[in-house]
Amino acid sequence: MGVFVFLPLILPLTALPIARLTEQHLHPRGAARLLTGISIVLALCSTLCLGLIGVVGTAQIPGNPLPDSWSDPEVRAALPYHETVGTAALLVLAAVLLAVARTTVRHLRIRARARRALGRALPGASDVALLPDPAPYAYALPGSGRSPGRVVVSTGMLAGLADDERAALLAHERAHLAHRHHRHLLATQLAGCVNPFLRPLQRAVAFSAERWADEESAQAVGDRRITARAVARAALASHRAPAYAAFPAFAAPGPGPVPRRVAALLGPVPSSRNWPPARTPAGLAALVAALGTAASALSALNAAVALLLVLKAVTPL
Repeated sequence: MGVFVFLPLILPLTALPIARLTEQHLHPRGAARLLTGISIVLALCSTLCLGLIGVVGTAQIPGNPLPDSWSDPEVRAALPYHETVGTAALLVLAAVLLAVARTTVRHLRIRARARRALGRALPGASDVALLPDPAPYAYALPGSGRSPGRVVVSTGMLAGLADDERAALLAHERAHLAHRHHRHLLATQLAGCVNPFLRPLQRAVAFSAERWADEESAQAVGDRRITARAVARAALASHRAPAYAAFPAFAAPGPGPVPRRVAALLGPVPSSRNWPPARTPAGLAALVAALGTAASALSALNAAVALLLVLKAVTPL
């Protein structure tokens, strides 16, 4: 095991450059999928790493539930350990699991409440739920079980948009539902709970998901400028709207993401590539992220296999 068991805790830093460069060099669809996959692998490796450090470091503490043979001197000699580090790792792992559980429960609870409230207010099979609310907002409410997802939009939002812009808005939210962007967002949010170094990837995925839906919307309405105009007008209206943090808004107010989305829509159609060219800064960053992810997985796997082999050799049948 050695020092390699600690590598998965810091190797997420290798993914930070590609999180910043995917916006300019990859299609938003490819960026969202790539960064989500990297986040999931690195988060799983970090969790396994904490568990291994905790088990090895606390095997000799009296009262632990591990088999007595795990604290055998031969095992101690084969596996470097430190009780303080092991105890700290278990405490961090407990905090991580608690944060993951709380985030998951909160997400599911908000979805369930929203669906129940929407079902009582606007029952029906339509995929668009128009709420009589002067506050401007629009979001995609994911489905649950056999219940399909629905686009929720307020009258206040539609009142500030022209007909073609309304079509762009609905196409945007339908793209969120069709491609299940909520899963990408939840996965990266949970990864950020596991390792704080992964939080920049969470923000990058959230932006890529919006850009992905923007491109789907522009393709549906046949005019990128219409979608850009809809995003800009919705953002201006949303400055007067309350915050809806439970679901990604069509154009949430903020100094960064909305102008970047509008600028991208006013520019050329993004390349369909899902991996940046090799001889570019983005290509180098993607290679570094891929190597970091592979090294994290190999380090965690190597440590786990080493621990299992040693314990198998000393544990009586």
